[in-house]
Order: sequence, then C-alpha cells, then structure tokens
Amino acid sequence: MSLIKFNNPKNGHTLAPMFNDLFESFLSESPFSDRMIARVPAVNISENENAYSIELAAPGLNKENFKIQLDKNLLTISVEQKSESNQESKQYNKREFSYSSFVRSFALPESADDSNIDAEYTDGILKIAVQKKEEAKSIARQIEIR
Repeated sequence: MSLIKFNNPKNGHTLAPMFNDLFESFLSESPFSDRMIARVPAVNISENENAYSIELAAPGLNKENFKIQLDKNLLTISVEQKSESNQESKQYNKREFSYSSFVRSFALPESADDSNIDAEYTDGILKIAVQKKEEAKSIARQIEIR
C-alpha cells in the first residue's frame, strides 16, 4: 500500500530553510498554534494474509466528522470540524470560532478488494480494513521434494 504524500512547503525549495524551522518552532509553542498550524494525524498501515489495515490517530472528533471516499484505487479520508463558543460578559459578547480539517489519501494496491472495506472509529482511532481479493491471499502449502 503506498501513501500519497502531503505537499509540505517546508520540504520545498526556499531561500532560508532555517527561518522556516524557527518560525514553525515559534508557532508550535504559541498558545495560538491550534488555530494557525494544520495538523495531519499520524497513520499506521499494516498487512496480513487477508487484509490491509489503516489506523489513523484523530482524537477529539466524532465519526460524523469523517468522510471516506474511494475513487478508483484512491482511498481518501477527510475531516472537517467547526465549533463555536460564546462567552457573554457584562457589556460585551465574545465569540470564538474554531475550524480544523485534513485530508489523507492512500493508493490501494491491485490486490485490494474495493468492494469489501470496513471503517470503525473508537477511542480516537479510525480503523479501516481493506480486504484482499481471494486470488491475492497467500495459500500456505507443503512442497514435496523429489
């Protein structure tokens, strides 16, 4: 299973890469970091005889926030979450908005059975199981020596 990488400007060409690192370090320690930096969740991809497994760490979300789409052999997971909080005081109204989103895409191998995909979101982990086609499953057998 191959991962289609996120195009990160930090890895691109720049005149002064040390300034990018310094700026990113400053923002990550800032109290505003959640609003200013897009976070892409970590993912584990594994395989066994019968299936491929994708585990995506995305705590604090609801399963309704996720959208999982399959287009040909490209599996795309996206999230969009909006929240508002109101705080009323004596003579003013303070309102804060929060918006977060991400997209992760995975190119499924030909051995994946695109009609047999299951997803489950539990304890902050989105688990996606992509079953293998029958002909792709390895069959163990003893080879006779002549």
